[in-house]
This record gives sequence, structure tokens and C-alpha cells, in this order.
Amino acid sequence: MRFYEFESKQILAKAGIPLPKSHFCKTPDQAAAAAFEVGGPVVIKSQVLSGGRMKAGGVKFADSPGEAAEHARAILALPISNLMPVGVLVEEKRAIAQEYYAAVTWDGRAKKAVIIFSDMGGIDIEEVAEKHPEHISRTHFSASRPFSDYIAKNAVAGVGVTGNDLNALTRIVAGLARVFLERDMTLAEINPIGKLEDGSIIALDAHMDMESEAARQHLDLLKELGVGPEEKRQARPPTQFEIDAERVDSADTRGVAGNLTEFDGNLGLIIGAGGGSLTLFDAVRAAGGKPANYCEIGGNPSVSKAANLTKLICAQPGVEKIAVMMNVVSNTRVDIVARGVVKGCIEAGFDPAEKIAIFRIPGSWEDEGFAILKKYGVPYVDRSVSMDEAARMAVENTKKKA
Repeated sequence: MRFYEFESKQILAKAGIPLPKSHFCKTPDQAAAAAFEVGGPVVIKSQVLSGGRMKAGGVKFADSPGEAAEHARAILALPISNLMPVGVLVEEKRAIAQEYYAAVTWDGRAKKAVIIFSDMGGIDIEEVAEKHPEHISRTHFSASRPFSDYIAKNAVAGVGVTGNDLNALTRIVAGLARVFLERDMTLAEINPIGKLEDGSIIALDAHMDMESEAARQHLDLLKELGVGPEEKRQARPPTQFEIDAERVDSADTRGVAGNLTEFDGNLGLIIGAGGGSLTLFDAVRAAGGKPANYCEIGGNPSVSKAANLTKLICAQPGVEKIAVMMNVVSNTRVDIVARGVVKGCIEAGFDPAEKIAIFRIPGSWEDEGFAILKKYGVPYVDRSVSMDEAARMAVENTKKKA
């Protein structure tokens, strides 16, 4: 779950982190009114879920409300990384004396949370790490213990910051780390943190990613931000297809039939079993297939839930066939999934024998499930056929004319 900058700053504000005056605007007139309220030079920033806004022309400066409206009009019509902005952030322009970088994320190798801090903010942290590694500190800490400001102080002091700046930056980094922990973030980043010419230190830009599986634990925050619980943003807003799939999954608590990501291929995927879903997705691509989606199914979803997901995927434009596959072994009832996908195909107006390229789910009640598939002429294989081979068969069957 990725948040826009204006949403990330609302999260930071709740944590007591100092910020510049800003207003989220959806129209040029709102931008003009916001600039008038700020009462001085402003920055107009495109609100998209991607980086590179400055280089793409999505960040402009204005000295008057009229100029702010003019820039907002241009930015609102400007796609960045093929994404249209949901609005602009009109923010007071401040004179900056020094820029810092701070982020809290997970270190997979150390299996711990880590604070990354630099006294060279405002540019890509990868560039700093490559050219100026002495200007970066990495401070690991345990996520299972109460967070101490002392950890944040070590992170900031690690690049030589001292005095009043050390104390002010410690408060900001500590607040960022607590947001990361309390809100189940995978990334909480401020770049840059700006030391202004008057000596005050504030967060000038922010980036937040929340663990998607934890979103339901933070419905209070999502509601406050105006984010729907069905939204699963990644590097872009969710498509209507993805939102509909989330509604199918959340409408019935039995099992999983969702977590869908849309692609532009022709083979719809209903795949599952933990890492097996990723393995199967990669296997389809390795076999020359073009997935129309990533999707997860498992944990014994109901017949209606499996049917509704199947119907949704079958009805997606460009989907020629679907493949229903799972990992090496699972406890999912094969007969329930078989009934569901057959029912979904029929309700979507398709012949299951023609629409389903392959069915491979090893689990309980296999004989009953295979009997259903056989009745409707659906091609299926048992667990003796590998995932790679099943993926190859699905791709080959998709190439055949229905």
C-alpha cells in the first residue's frame, strides 16, 4: 500500500514531525486559493505514485496565486511514468541551508529494521551510497522491543551531526521510526529533511509504503486519509479490475481468492500456495506465456468465492483462457475449487472445456474434483506433473484456437 506525498505528510503530522504549510488541491482554482492562504512563494508538486517528478516537469515554483493556478493546470494534465496525478500539493517555499535524508525499512539479510541516514539529502540515496559512502549511516534495531530515541540519535550522529541539529534531527528520525513500527510500514522515508536558513528543521518530502497484508489493521488511518480498504496501491493506483477482485476476496472470509495484480497478457491466472504462486507466475512467463494477472487462491475458499473470482478474470478483455494451478501439495479441497472455476466460467458465458487451459491443484478430495473436471471436459493433471510442466501446458493450450 503506497501513499501519496500529501497522505504521507498527514501521517508525519500525526506523529508530531514538523512540516511546511501545504494544501492538497485538485483544481487550478484550489491551487490559487491555497497559494493565497500560504501568503508567499509556493512549490506546486504533482501527486503521483512514482518518482522523477522534478525531471518530468511535475514540480514548479510560483510567486503568486495566478502563477500557482497556471502551473497547477499544466501539472494536472501531465502524465508521469504513464500515471496521471490525483492532484497537486501547494506548499510554502522555504530557503534551505542544508538537506538530510532519513529512511526506515527492513534489511532482509540482517532480518532487522534499519535506519538509513545521510547528511546529503535531496538526491537519490543510491548515488550517495556509491559516490559518498562515508555520508551514510546504517543503524539496525529490533522491531520487537520499544523504540528508544537513543537509536535515532546514533543514526544521526553516525554522519557527524552534532549540537542542536543532532537533537532536532533525532526527534524527526525517532518519530519516523515509530510511524514505521506502529503502522506496519515497509518503508518510511523523508527526502529531504531541510534545515532552513532560520535554523529550524522540517520534513520537505515524504514517501510511505505500508505492508499490504496489514492494511486491515489500520482502517482508522485509511479512513482518515480517505483511502478505501479495497485499494492495493503499488507503484500506481489500483485498477478497477484489482479493486473488484479485492471486493470478491473481502466479501467472504473463507479462504483467499484475490490479491490480484493486473497485467496486459492473454492468460488469466488463478494460482496459489504461498511462494508457489510466484513460482507459477514466473514459470508461465518462462514458457513464453503472457499473464493477464497475478492472483492468489488457497485456504479453502467457498465455491461462490472461487466462482466470482473466476468470472471476474474470464470477463476481463483480452483474456483468452485461464490456468488454475497450485503448489506441490496443499490442503485446499480440489472439488471446491473445481466447482467454483467451472461455475464461474459458465456464469461468465464460456464453456469451461474451452476457457480453462489447465487445472492443476494437488490437495484433498482430488478424485471428486477430477470427476467434476472430467464431466465438463476440462484439461487437468495431477501432482505427478511439475509446476513448470503445467505452466508450459497452459501456455501451449492458450495458443490453440478455441
